Amino acid sequence: MNITILFGGSSYEHEISIVSAITMKKVLKKSNLTYVFVSDEREFYLVDTDKINAKLFSSGVYKKGKKLTLKKGGFYSDTLFGSKIVEADVTLNLIHGRDGEDGKMASLLAFYGMPYISPRLEASVLSYNKLYTKFLAENLGVKTVPYEYLAKDDERKIEMSYPVIVKPVRLGSSIGVSIVRDASELDYALDVAFEFDTEVIVEPFIEGVKEFNQAGCYTDKWELSLIEEPQKEVFLDFEKKYMDFARDSQVLEAQIPDELKTKIQESFKTIYDPLFKGSIIRCDFFVVEGEVLLNEINPIPGSMANYLFADFEAMVHRLSKHLPKEPTIVINYQYIHSIQSAKGKA
Repeated sequence: MNITILFGGSSYEHEISIVSAITMKKVLKKSNLTYVFVSDEREFYLVDTDKINAKLFSSGVYKKGKKLTLKKGGFYSDTLFGSKIVEADVTLNLIHGRDGEDGKMASLLAFYGMPYISPRLEASVLSYNKLYTKFLAENLGVKTVPYEYLAKDDERKIEMSYPVIVKPVRLGSSIGVSIVRDASELDYALDVAFEFDTEVIVEPFIEGVKEFNQAGCYTDKWELSLIEEPQKEVFLDFEKKYMDFARDSQVLEAQIPDELKTKIQESFKTIYDPLFKGSIIRCDFFVVEGEVLLNEINPIPGSMANYLFADFEAMVHRLSKHLPKEPTIVINYQYIHSIQSAKGKA
């Protein structure tokens, strides 16, 4: 199968995307991979699969590669004999953060009629924004961690008790996130968060909370990963997540009761279906006093959460054959013709 790995983007998570993309080379061993890099200037470049490495991008050497354009049906490179399409059966959107997770790339790929694995537009918008994610989950009956919302120009005051955790609304990878132990630390934490976003959510920080990660997708059946209980410190900061996103070997399954496993899986299915069809997502859950709470949705998880699946590559191949399709709309100008005909009779 020919798979195009789309990565990079104009995002604070640009480097995380590069790490995820390189990891795919170790994971998708039976597939023919083509790498398309999106620069911070939002230009497309074809990258040599055999030579891909992190330094290629930090040094700017990627600019020596072929520039691509996005047109009907795929990516194209210009040659002496015209435009040549980059052969692909499916495009795997691996752009983390802005451009990839906010719906821009999904819109482009859909507009140009390209098969792609990624959340569609509506799913992207609702999962990219942590506040909208709360609204979505609440509407679906999936409980979430309590929260308060603050915009940059709001009074810097919260009602909940300390300690709390402050998160930018539109960022992942723990960028701009701070734990606030008491009121004296709130201003600084908000300053940090507002460097990256104009809005934040504040949640109670639950010391030692049990966290579980569930990934999966729907092909012609549910394909759920094992449930992982991540072993981590207070929370994973950017540097730790940078390394975490390079994982390419399966992790151990959490040893939890069947009842809890079922609760987590049912919550995942409720979030996923039908909004996220066509994508591989990961949901992170907290368990507090036996209650399963959605912490966040990772619409394009690091390294696509490959480490949670027994055979990730085979699942990608299956998903590529069961992607949502837009209905064909036939434009026949019947309305305009009827008006013109009526005017002619008049």
